[in-house]
Amino acid sequence: MEYGTVKQKLPSWIPIGLAVLVLGFAGLAYTQYDAKSKLEQRVADLESKFQEDVQKLQVSTTAMASDLDLVTKKVGVTGQDLAAARALAEKLRKEHEQALEEQKQLASALATKADSAEVAANVAAARAEAATKVAEVQKDSDTKITSVSGDVKTVASNLETTRQDLAASRRDLVDVKTVLSDQIAKNSSELATLRQKGEKDFFEFDIKKGKKNDMVRVGDIRLELRETDAKKQKYGIIIQVDDSKLEKRDKLINEPVQFLVGTDQLRYEVVVNKVEKDRIRGYLSAPKNKVLAAEKPVLR
Repeated sequence: MEYGTVKQKLPSWIPIGLAVLVLGFAGLAYTQYDAKSKLEQRVADLESKFQEDVQKLQVSTTAMASDLDLVTKKVGVTGQDLAAARALAEKLRKEHEQALEEQKQLASALATKADSAEVAANVAAARAEAATKVAEVQKDSDTKITSVSGDVKTVASNLETTRQDLAASRRDLVDVKTVLSDQIAKNSSELATLRQKGEKDFFEFDIKKGKKNDMVRVGDIRLELRETDAKKQKYGIIIQVDDSKLEKRDKLINEPVQFLVGTDQLRYEVVVNKVEKDRIRGYLSAPKNKVLAAEKPVLR
């Protein structure tokens, strides 16, 4: 009996099958890796788009709040109107922050599901939903901002009209540099001489210092004595015409205190002839002919 080594050959199709199987696994792994990379890039692009949209909304809200503050300072919007506008602006800001937070959570959830076989469908659905929400927020914000802007402009227009109407009927005071003239009376005798010329109206006064804001009517204005220095013959007063006030300090006796009144710029003059402790005496002079005396006549 003959013993020998028996050699068996493997069928030729087995190596080929193994090679095909390896290539198949490699192709599948590459396909999954490529799909995952594209998905991660889409998620990053989506999150970037979300942040850009929300930043635009925040800029619009900030600009609206700035416009409201500017209108408030220049025109003086009422406290109730301003509070309502600011409340709406704050509401929009919170909605924007909430939308941003939701978008971050959505992006995080999408990243967690990146390895799922259904991720492509989820990303598409989430993207469509997010785009719809952003569009809704944008539309709602634009509508509210337009409404608030229109209301603010209406209020500003009404307040400006009211301000102009008040300004037209108000007599403002304008302080002017004192110009010494020969038409200053230092006593009652000289004042009587000025009256005889008939160029101005003269109103004598004797004012004692009282409580704060204690005004004394002299002609068509009011005077308040604030301080006196009998030793230095100085005094301080407040002149009021309607709602306008003008304060003069450290004035000497027989020194004319001149100021312009109203849109026609009528020159009035206060002269104090005597300063005592908490008391002054003098006179107010005002133009008798308002039209001829106007330094800046206004066409009516």
